[in-house]
Amino acid sequence: MEWTDQGILLSARPYGESAALAVLLTRDHGRHAGLVHGGQSSRHRATLEPGNQLAAHWRARIADQLGQWSLEVERASAAALLDDPKRLSCLASACALMDSSLPEREPHPALFDATLALLDAMQTDVWAEIYVRWEIGLLNEVGFGLDLSRCAVTGRSAEDLAGGNEMLSHVSPRSGRAVSTSAAEPYRDKLLPLPPFLLGLSDGGPVEVAQGLTMTGHFLERFVFAQRHVDLPPARRRFAERYTRHQTISDMDGA
Repeated sequence: MEWTDQGILLSARPYGESAALAVLLTRDHGRHAGLVHGGQSSRHRATLEPGNQLAAHWRARIADQLGQWSLEVERASAAALLDDPKRLSCLASACALMDSSLPEREPHPALFDATLALLDAMQTDVWAEIYVRWEIGLLNEVGFGLDLSRCAVTGRSAEDLAGGNEMLSHVSPRSGRAVSTSAAEPYRDKLLPLPPFLLGLSDGGPVEVAQGLTMTGHFLERFVFAQRHVDLPPARRRFAERYTRHQTISDMDGA
């Protein structure tokens, strides 16, 4: 049993005396694990960096076995971000979320393509906004999609509200549905702010990205990881804290 596919490395850890257990998100075979013989050696260190795009060949005697990887780097995504701790932390967050939330061996081609787009976006100025959109896509892939298209109270769509003083401005933390400005007013303290850039009403920016991370973090924690009785991955928490801390420092410097 063997196949070849495109892959993105999600994690790698020691296995036995010299091997490494590597988990990839592959385009056609989903989240898939396998052994890399000699994977703990310095020769494999650069290959087994989370976020790397790989040409992956998997083989095993039967399909149910753990199997073995032969991996070749096509794009060293992590190495390109070593001088930018925030972006590197973002990459680690994305890999940890997929490694922790996706079922094994279930294809997610749309998520694979979205992750490639995220890796490309890491080299642009809108990487953080793209990342928030990517987390919304991940929620959808694992069965907890948000409905940001219309108001949960009035039923009016974003298009219906365009041009007036009303807009979709908040999200219900229980249902994941958007709420318009007037409908949200009596419950503002209990709702999550909906960043305008997710509706195409602004270009985003640090404040809106921080709002977006709070929103997606809530739903990831409540509807994905709490269902499995596990915590949000530490890498995701570290990224949100790092991003928010950097924003606060920037605001103080600009004051």
